[in-house]
Amino acid sequence: MIKRVIIIILDACGVGELPDAADYGDRGAATIPNIARELDGLDMPNCQRMGLGNIVNIEGIPPANKPLACFGRMAEKSPGKDSTSGHWEIGGIVLEKPFPVYPKGFPDDLVSEFERKVGIKTIGNTPASGTEIIKELGQRHIKTGEIILYTSADSVFQLAAHEDVIPIERLYEICRLARKMLTGKHTVGRVIARPFVGQPGNFTRTTNRRDFSLEPPADTFLDIMLKKSIPTVSIGKIYDLYARRGFSLAVKAKNNAEVMQKLMDEMKHIPSGVLFANLVDFDMLWGHRNDTEAFGRGLEQFDRQLPDLTGRMTADDLLIITADHGCDPTLKDSTDHTREYVPLLTFNPRMVKGIDLGTRPTFADIAQTISDIFKLQYDFKAVSFLKEIVRTIG
Repeated sequence: MIKRVIIIILDACGVGELPDAADYGDRGAATIPNIARELDGLDMPNCQRMGLGNIVNIEGIPPANKPLACFGRMAEKSPGKDSTSGHWEIGGIVLEKPFPVYPKGFPDDLVSEFERKVGIKTIGNTPASGTEIIKELGQRHIKTGEIILYTSADSVFQLAAHEDVIPIERLYEICRLARKMLTGKHTVGRVIARPFVGQPGNFTRTTNRRDFSLEPPADTFLDIMLKKSIPTVSIGKIYDLYARRGFSLAVKAKNNAEVMQKLMDEMKHIPSGVLFANLVDFDMLWGHRNDTEAFGRGLEQFDRQLPDLTGRMTADDLLIITADHGCDPTLKDSTDHTREYVPLLTFNPRMVKGIDLGTRPTFADIAQTISDIFKLQYDFKAVSFLKEIVRTIG
Protein backbone atom coordinates (compact mmCIF):
# COMPACT_ATOMS: atom_id res chain seq x y z
CA MET A 1 0.00 0.00 0.00
CA ILE A 2 1.41 3.40 -0.95
CA LYS A 3 1.06 5.97 1.85
CA ARG A 4 3.50 8.64 0.71
CA VAL A 5 4.38 10.00 -2.72
CA ILE A 6 7.57 11.98 -3.30
CA ILE A 7 7.55 14.00 -6.53
CA ILE A 8 10.79 15.54 -7.78
CA ILE A 9 10.61 17.96 -10.70
CA LEU A 10 13.91 18.18 -12.56
CA ASP A 11 12.99 21.65 -13.78
CA ALA A 12 13.54 22.03 -17.55
CA CYS A 13 14.97 18.51 -18.03
CA GLY A 14 13.19 17.46 -21.21
CA VAL A 15 14.11 14.33 -23.18
CA GLY A 16 13.20 15.21 -26.76
CA GLU A 17 11.10 17.43 -28.99
CA LEU A 18 7.33 17.03 -29.07
CA PRO A 19 5.69 16.58 -32.48
CA ASP A 20 4.67 20.25 -32.50
CA ALA A 21 8.05 21.57 -31.30
CA ALA A 22 8.76 23.28 -34.62
CA ASP A 23 5.66 25.44 -34.11
CA TYR A 24 7.44 26.87 -31.06
CA GLY A 25 10.81 27.28 -32.76
CA ASP A 26 12.17 24.25 -30.90
CA ARG A 27 13.09 21.83 -33.66
CA GLY A 28 15.86 19.51 -32.47
CA ALA A 29 15.36 20.25 -28.76
CA ALA A 30 16.30 17.37 -26.46
CA THR A 31 17.67 18.80 -23.25
CA ILE A 32 19.23 15.80 -21.46
CA PRO A 33 20.30 13.88 -24.60
CA ASN A 34 21.81 16.97 -26.23
CA ILE A 35 23.71 17.90 -23.07
CA ALA A 36 25.07 14.35 -22.87
CA ARG A 37 26.20 14.52 -26.50
CA GLU A 38 27.89 17.91 -26.02
CA LEU A 39 29.76 16.68 -22.93
CA ASP A 40 30.74 13.30 -24.44
CA GLY A 41 28.46 11.49 -22.03
CA LEU A 42 26.94 11.93 -18.59
CA ASP A 43 28.01 9.99 -15.49
CA MET A 44 24.67 9.13 -13.86
CA PRO A 45 24.93 5.48 -12.72
CA ASN A 46 22.02 5.66 -10.27
CA CYS A 47 19.58 7.10 -12.79
CA GLN A 48 20.94 4.62 -15.31
CA ARG A 49 20.06 1.72 -13.03
CA MET A 50 16.59 3.19 -12.55
CA GLY A 51 16.00 3.22 -16.30
CA LEU A 52 16.66 6.79 -17.49
CA GLY A 53 18.52 5.38 -20.50
CA ASN A 54 15.55 3.16 -21.29
CA ILE A 55 13.41 6.23 -22.01
CA VAL A 56 15.61 7.72 -24.71
CA ASN A 57 19.13 7.29 -26.07
CA ILE A 58 21.49 9.26 -23.79
CA GLU A 59 25.25 9.12 -24.26
CA GLY A 60 26.89 7.65 -21.14
CA ILE A 61 23.57 6.31 -19.81
CA PRO A 62 22.88 2.97 -21.55
CA PRO A 63 19.55 1.17 -21.10
CA ALA A 64 19.41 -0.96 -17.94
CA ASN A 65 18.84 -4.67 -18.46
CA LYS A 66 16.63 -4.80 -15.39
CA PRO A 67 15.58 -1.24 -14.47
CA LEU A 68 14.94 -0.64 -10.80
CA ALA A 69 12.18 1.83 -11.62
CA CYS A 70 9.27 1.94 -14.02
CA PHE A 71 10.05 4.29 -16.87
CA GLY A 72 8.37 6.25 -19.64
CA ARG A 73 7.90 9.76 -20.97
CA MET A 74 5.04 12.25 -20.93
CA ALA A 75 3.79 14.74 -23.51
CA GLU A 76 2.41 18.10 -22.49
CA LYS A 77 -1.19 18.32 -23.67
CA SER A 78 -1.58 22.00 -22.80
CA PRO A 79 -0.32 24.48 -25.38
CA GLY A 80 2.84 26.36 -24.54
CA LYS A 81 5.98 25.48 -22.61
CA ASP A 82 5.65 27.49 -19.44
CA SER A 83 6.56 26.44 -15.90
CA THR A 84 3.08 27.31 -14.68
CA SER A 85 1.22 25.34 -17.35
CA GLY A 86 3.60 22.39 -16.91
CA HIS A 87 3.11 22.23 -13.16
CA TRP A 88 -0.62 22.80 -13.42
CA GLU A 89 -0.90 19.89 -15.85
CA ILE A 90 1.03 17.67 -13.43
CA GLY A 91 -1.53 18.81 -10.87
CA GLY A 92 -4.37 17.75 -13.17
CA ILE A 93 -5.28 20.93 -15.10
CA VAL A 94 -4.93 20.86 -18.89
CA LEU A 95 -5.21 24.29 -20.49
CA GLU A 96 -7.10 24.85 -23.74
CA LYS A 97 -5.38 28.13 -24.60
CA PRO A 98 -1.79 29.17 -23.97
CA PHE A 99 -0.90 32.05 -21.69
CA PRO A 100 -0.14 35.26 -23.64
CA VAL A 101 3.48 36.00 -24.53
CA TYR A 102 5.13 39.24 -25.59
CA PRO A 103 8.03 38.72 -28.02
CA LYS A 104 8.11 42.48 -28.74
CA GLY A 105 7.52 43.65 -25.19
CA PHE A 106 4.28 44.74 -23.57
CA PRO A 107 1.96 47.19 -25.38
CA ASP A 108 2.37 50.87 -24.53
CA ASP A 109 -1.14 51.28 -23.13
CA LEU A 110 -0.63 48.34 -20.74
CA VAL A 111 2.71 49.73 -19.54
CA SER A 112 1.21 53.21 -19.07
CA GLU A 113 -1.63 51.79 -17.00
CA PHE A 114 0.85 49.83 -14.86
CA GLU A 115 3.00 52.94 -14.29
CA ARG A 116 -0.06 54.91 -13.27
CA LYS A 117 -1.30 52.26 -10.84
CA VAL A 118 2.04 51.75 -9.09
CA GLY A 119 3.31 55.33 -9.34
CA ILE A 120 6.66 54.44 -10.87
CA LYS A 121 8.18 54.64 -14.36
CA THR A 122 9.55 51.59 -16.16
CA ILE A 123 12.61 50.97 -18.33
CA GLY A 124 13.38 48.00 -20.57
CA ASN A 125 10.09 46.44 -21.63
CA THR A 126 11.72 43.84 -23.83
CA PRO A 127 12.37 40.09 -23.86
CA ALA A 128 15.73 39.63 -22.15
CA SER A 129 17.99 37.51 -20.00
CA GLY A 130 17.56 38.62 -16.40
CA THR A 131 21.29 38.83 -15.76
CA GLU A 132 21.93 40.77 -18.97
CA ILE A 133 19.18 43.34 -18.49
CA ILE A 134 20.32 44.30 -15.00
CA LYS A 135 23.84 44.60 -16.35
CA GLU A 136 22.53 46.89 -19.09
CA LEU A 137 20.00 48.96 -17.12
CA GLY A 138 20.97 48.53 -13.47
CA GLN A 139 23.00 51.74 -13.27
CA ARG A 140 20.19 53.82 -14.77
CA HIS A 141 17.72 52.17 -12.39
CA ILE A 142 19.87 53.18 -9.40
CA LYS A 143 20.18 56.74 -10.69
CA THR A 144 16.51 57.34 -11.61
CA GLY A 145 14.52 54.86 -9.49
CA GLU A 146 12.74 53.56 -12.61
CA ILE A 147 11.87 49.88 -12.33
CA ILE A 148 13.21 47.38 -14.87
CA LEU A 149 10.43 45.59 -16.76
CA TYR A 150 11.16 42.64 -19.02
CA THR A 151 9.74 39.36 -20.27
CA SER A 152 10.87 36.21 -22.13
CA ALA A 153 9.40 33.59 -24.43
CA ASP A 154 7.40 32.49 -21.37
CA SER A 155 4.27 34.20 -20.13
CA VAL A 156 5.99 36.36 -17.53
CA PHE A 157 5.87 40.00 -16.42
CA GLN A 158 9.22 40.40 -14.64
CA LEU A 159 10.20 43.35 -12.47
CA ALA A 160 13.82 43.81 -11.43
CA ALA A 161 14.94 46.28 -8.79
CA HIS A 162 17.98 46.88 -6.61
CA GLU A 163 17.14 46.10 -2.99
CA ASP A 164 18.59 49.44 -1.84
CA VAL A 165 16.47 51.38 -4.37
CA ILE A 166 13.16 49.55 -4.07
CA PRO A 167 12.98 47.55 -0.82
CA ILE A 168 11.83 43.94 -1.05
CA GLU A 169 8.38 44.46 0.45
CA ARG A 170 7.74 47.42 -1.84
CA LEU A 171 8.79 45.32 -4.86
CA TYR A 172 6.40 42.58 -3.75
CA GLU A 173 3.62 45.15 -3.36
CA ILE A 174 4.26 46.41 -6.91
CA CYS A 175 4.11 42.83 -8.18
CA ARG A 176 0.82 42.22 -6.40
CA LEU A 177 -0.65 45.30 -8.08
CA ALA A 178 0.61 44.05 -11.44
CA ARG A 179 -0.92 40.64 -10.78
CA LYS A 180 -4.33 42.18 -10.11
CA MET A 181 -4.07 44.38 -13.20
CA LEU A 182 -3.03 41.67 -15.67
CA THR A 183 -6.40 40.21 -16.61
CA GLY A 184 -8.36 39.42 -19.76
CA LYS A 185 -6.14 39.11 -22.82
CA HIS A 186 -3.14 40.07 -20.68
CA THR A 187 -3.56 37.30 -18.09
CA VAL A 188 0.09 36.25 -17.92
CA GLY A 189 1.08 33.08 -16.13
CA ARG A 190 3.41 34.77 -13.65
CA VAL A 191 4.47 38.15 -12.34
CA ILE A 192 8.00 37.73 -10.99
CA ALA A 193 9.89 39.91 -8.53
CA ARG A 194 13.60 39.88 -9.46
CA PRO A 195 15.57 41.75 -6.77
CA PHE A 196 19.32 42.27 -7.09
CA VAL A 197 22.21 43.86 -5.20
CA GLY A 198 25.72 45.11 -5.95
CA GLN A 199 27.33 47.89 -7.94
CA PRO A 200 27.51 48.61 -11.68
CA GLY A 201 29.62 45.93 -13.31
CA ASN A 202 28.96 43.55 -10.42
CA PHE A 203 25.22 43.15 -9.97
CA THR A 204 23.94 39.88 -8.47
CA ARG A 205 20.36 38.62 -8.28
CA THR A 206 19.35 37.63 -4.76
CA THR A 207 17.39 34.68 -3.42
CA ASN A 208 14.45 37.00 -2.62
CA ARG A 209 12.85 36.24 -5.98
CA ARG A 210 9.14 35.62 -5.69
CA ASP A 211 6.63 34.39 -8.26
CA PHE A 212 3.06 35.70 -8.23
CA SER A 213 1.27 33.04 -10.25
CA LEU A 214 -2.19 33.07 -11.67
CA GLU A 215 -4.69 31.11 -9.58
CA PRO A 216 -5.35 27.64 -11.03
CA PRO A 217 -8.82 27.68 -12.67
CA ALA A 218 -9.88 24.40 -11.05
CA ASP A 219 -8.86 22.05 -8.26
CA THR A 220 -5.55 20.24 -8.54
CA PHE A 221 -4.90 16.99 -6.71
CA LEU A 222 -3.22 19.18 -4.06
CA ASP A 223 -6.40 21.17 -3.41
CA ILE A 224 -8.42 17.98 -3.06
CA MET A 225 -5.90 16.36 -0.73
CA LEU A 226 -5.80 19.47 1.45
CA LYS A 227 -9.60 19.45 1.73
CA LYS A 228 -9.35 15.84 2.91
CA SER A 229 -6.64 16.78 5.46
CA ILE A 230 -3.98 14.69 3.70
CA PRO A 231 -0.53 16.32 4.08
CA THR A 232 0.81 18.18 1.05
CA VAL A 233 4.29 19.67 1.36
CA SER A 234 6.02 22.02 -1.09
CA ILE A 235 9.82 22.15 -1.23
CA GLY A 236 11.21 25.10 -3.20
CA LYS A 237 9.34 27.11 -5.82
CA ILE A 238 6.41 24.68 -6.19
CA TYR A 239 4.35 26.73 -3.72
CA ASP A 240 4.45 29.87 -5.84
CA LEU A 241 3.63 28.07 -9.10
CA TYR A 242 0.32 26.94 -7.63
CA ALA A 243 -0.36 30.49 -6.36
CA ARG A 244 0.36 29.32 -2.81
CA ARG A 245 -2.67 27.07 -2.93
CA GLY A 246 -3.15 23.43 -2.02
CA PHE A 247 -0.33 22.95 0.50
CA SER A 248 -0.44 22.19 4.20
CA LEU A 249 3.23 23.19 4.50
CA ALA A 250 5.64 25.20 2.34
CA VAL A 251 9.39 24.83 2.86
CA LYS A 252 11.68 27.43 1.29
CA ALA A 253 14.87 26.33 -0.44
CA LYS A 254 17.21 28.43 -2.58
CA ASN A 255 18.99 25.87 -4.79
CA ASN A 256 19.10 22.22 -5.84
CA ALA A 257 21.30 21.07 -2.97
CA GLU A 258 19.08 22.76 -0.39
CA VAL A 259 15.91 21.39 -1.99
CA MET A 260 17.26 17.84 -1.78
CA GLN A 261 18.42 18.26 1.82
CA LYS A 262 15.15 19.80 2.98
CA LEU A 263 13.17 17.14 1.14
CA MET A 264 15.05 14.44 3.04
CA ASP A 265 14.57 16.36 6.29
CA GLU A 266 10.80 16.52 5.74
CA MET A 267 10.73 12.78 5.02
CA LYS A 268 11.64 12.28 8.69
CA HIS A 269 8.53 14.13 9.85
CA ILE A 270 5.87 13.56 7.18
CA PRO A 271 5.07 9.82 6.95
CA SER A 272 2.13 10.14 4.56
CA GLY A 273 0.74 12.37 1.85
CA VAL A 274 2.70 14.13 -0.91
CA LEU A 275 6.11 15.77 -0.77
CA PHE A 276 6.51 17.89 -3.92
CA ALA A 277 9.94 19.34 -4.78
CA ASN A 278 11.37 21.38 -7.65
CA LEU A 279 15.07 21.50 -8.54
CA VAL A 280 15.14 25.00 -9.98
CA ASP A 281 18.84 25.42 -10.80
CA PHE A 282 18.57 23.38 -14.02
CA ASP A 283 16.20 26.00 -15.39
CA MET A 284 17.11 29.26 -13.69
CA LEU A 285 20.90 29.03 -13.55
CA TRP A 286 21.87 26.77 -16.44
CA GLY A 287 19.12 26.30 -19.02
CA HIS A 288 18.26 29.97 -19.48
CA ARG A 289 21.96 30.87 -19.55
CA ASN A 290 22.92 28.21 -22.11
CA ASP A 291 25.41 26.78 -19.61
CA THR A 292 25.66 23.24 -20.93
CA GLU A 293 28.64 22.30 -18.76
CA ALA A 294 27.04 23.38 -15.48
CA PHE A 295 23.72 21.79 -16.47
CA GLY A 296 25.44 18.46 -17.06
CA ARG A 297 27.40 18.65 -13.81
CA GLY A 298 24.15 19.48 -12.01
CA LEU A 299 22.51 16.35 -13.41
CA GLU A 300 25.44 14.29 -12.19
CA GLN A 301 25.22 15.93 -8.75
CA PHE A 302 21.53 15.00 -8.52
CA ASP A 303 22.46 11.45 -9.43
CA ARG A 304 25.00 11.32 -6.58
CA GLN A 305 22.34 12.52 -4.10
CA LEU A 306 19.71 10.05 -5.25
CA PRO A 307 20.88 7.00 -3.23
CA ASP A 308 20.72 9.02 -0.02
CA LEU A 309 17.07 9.83 -0.77
CA THR A 310 16.04 6.35 -1.90
CA GLY A 311 17.83 4.88 1.11
CA ARG A 312 15.43 6.80 3.35
CA MET A 313 12.34 5.52 1.55
CA THR A 314 10.07 2.97 3.17
CA ALA A 315 8.15 0.15 1.53
CA ASP A 316 5.07 2.42 1.52
CA ASP A 317 6.73 5.20 -0.49
CA LEU A 318 6.52 5.96 -4.19
CA LEU A 319 9.08 8.24 -5.82
CA ILE A 320 8.14 10.02 -9.06
CA ILE A 321 10.88 11.83 -10.98
CA THR A 322 9.79 14.00 -13.91
CA ALA A 323 10.03 17.52 -15.39
CA ASP A 324 7.76 20.39 -16.45
CA HIS A 325 9.25 21.29 -19.89
CA GLY A 326 12.67 21.50 -21.53
CA CYS A 327 15.25 24.28 -21.67
CA ASP A 328 17.90 22.96 -24.02
CA PRO A 329 21.13 24.93 -23.41
CA THR A 330 22.73 23.53 -26.56
CA LEU A 331 20.37 25.55 -28.77
CA LYS A 332 22.56 28.63 -28.75
CA ASP A 333 20.15 30.85 -30.69
CA SER A 334 17.71 30.73 -27.77
CA THR A 335 17.73 30.91 -23.97
CA ASP A 336 14.07 29.99 -23.59
CA HIS A 337 12.10 26.93 -22.55
CA THR A 338 11.74 24.19 -25.16
CA ARG A 339 8.65 22.16 -26.08
CA GLU A 340 9.64 18.61 -25.13
CA TYR A 341 8.61 15.28 -23.73
CA VAL A 342 9.57 14.92 -20.07
CA PRO A 343 10.97 11.80 -18.36
CA LEU A 344 8.90 9.65 -16.04
CA LEU A 345 10.54 7.40 -13.47
CA THR A 346 8.59 5.77 -10.64
CA PHE A 347 10.37 3.86 -7.88
CA ASN A 348 9.39 1.86 -4.83
CA PRO A 349 11.95 -0.11 -2.75
CA ARG A 350 10.01 -3.33 -3.34
CA MET A 351 10.00 -3.09 -7.11
CA VAL A 352 11.49 -6.20 -8.61
CA LYS A 353 11.75 -5.04 -12.23
CA GLY A 354 10.94 -2.06 -14.39
CA ILE A 355 7.75 -1.66 -16.38
CA ASP A 356 7.72 0.38 -19.57
CA LEU A 357 5.00 2.98 -18.98
CA GLY A 358 5.26 4.11 -22.59
CA THR A 359 4.46 7.59 -23.85
CA ARG A 360 1.78 9.18 -21.73
CA PRO A 361 -0.41 11.71 -23.61
CA THR A 362 -0.56 14.18 -20.73
CA PHE A 363 1.30 15.14 -17.57
CA ALA A 364 -2.08 14.85 -15.83
CA ASP A 365 -1.59 11.08 -15.68
CA ILE A 366 0.39 11.82 -12.52
CA ALA A 367 -2.61 13.58 -10.96
CA GLN A 368 -4.88 10.67 -11.87
CA THR A 369 -2.41 8.21 -10.38
CA ILE A 370 -2.26 10.18 -7.14
CA SER A 371 -6.07 10.34 -7.12
CA ASP A 372 -6.11 6.54 -7.23
CA ILE A 373 -3.41 6.16 -4.56
CA PHE A 374 -5.18 8.40 -2.06
CA LYS A 375 -8.71 7.50 -3.15
CA LEU A 376 -9.58 11.09 -4.01
CA GLN A 377 -12.35 9.90 -6.38
CA TYR A 378 -11.64 12.70 -8.84
CA ASP A 379 -11.58 12.45 -12.62
CA PHE A 380 -8.77 14.51 -14.14
CA LYS A 381 -9.63 13.15 -17.60
CA ALA A 382 -6.32 11.34 -17.64
CA VAL A 383 -5.13 7.74 -17.23
CA SER A 384 -3.66 6.47 -13.97
CA PHE A 385 -0.61 4.23 -14.19
CA LEU A 386 -1.13 2.85 -10.67
CA LYS A 387 -2.26 -0.58 -11.86
CA GLU A 388 0.82 -0.81 -14.09
CA ILE A 389 3.25 -0.12 -11.25
CA VAL A 390 1.58 -1.96 -8.37
CA ARG A 391 2.17 -5.31 -10.01
CA THR A 392 5.88 -4.66 -9.45
CA ILE A 393 5.38 -3.89 -5.76
CA GLY A 394 5.45 -6.85 -3.39
